[in-house]
Amino acid sequence: MADEFKVGDKVEWHSSQGPVRGTIKKKLTSHTTIKAHEVAASPEHPEYLVVSDKTGAEAAHKGSALKKI
Repeated sequence: MADEFKVGDKVEWHSSQGPVRGTIKKKLTSHTTIKAHEVAASPEHPEYLVVSDKTGAEAAHKGSALKKI
């Protein structure tokens, strides 16, 4: 899978404020909630919990939204 990442990978994604860099904290493979946001992750459609290098904020993103740096 082209969008496969592992814990510790440095990645970049785009937010409304521009590009953000961070680190993969966890691969999500089941339904979960992050800051009152429902994440519909599954083994077939995983998402990744990432931590912003600048703010320390956590967010979940699909692999297709992330780019390894």
